[in-house]
Amino acid sequence: QVHLVESGGGLVQAGDSLRLSCARSGGSFRNSAMGWFRQAPGKEREFVAGISWGDNTDYVDSAKGRFAISRDNAKSTLYLQMNSLKPEDTALYYCAARATVGTGYVYRGDTDYHYWGQGTQVTVSS
Repeated sequence: QVHLVESGGGLVQAGDSLRLSCARSGGSFRNSAMGWFRQAPGKEREFVAGISWGDNTDYVDSAKGRFAISRDNAKSTLYLQMNSLKPEDTALYYCAARATVGTGYVYRGDTDYHYWGQGTQVTVSS
């Protein structure tokens, strides 16, 4: 069984930075694709960033140049470095993982992922 636990969220001001972490237990961290999603109040959950087996990455357009996804295989931890935060980044951020051994493809759909964390809240004030 795979468990994902996010941390690192908080209340910050516009322009600040945060680093989210997602600790994974169970399964093969190194071989699976993982991603970050977010859901703002009244909106659907959306893809933010993804990383493939082999560390290809992809981002939603609004995050390109500001966010960076990375992984530490030794710690089985996924990260999302968020810089130059904006009020529109305010959301509950979720970590997700696929159950199958990955390829070099970065998955962007929430139905592509099989395991989800409980989320960590990010609030950006203007």
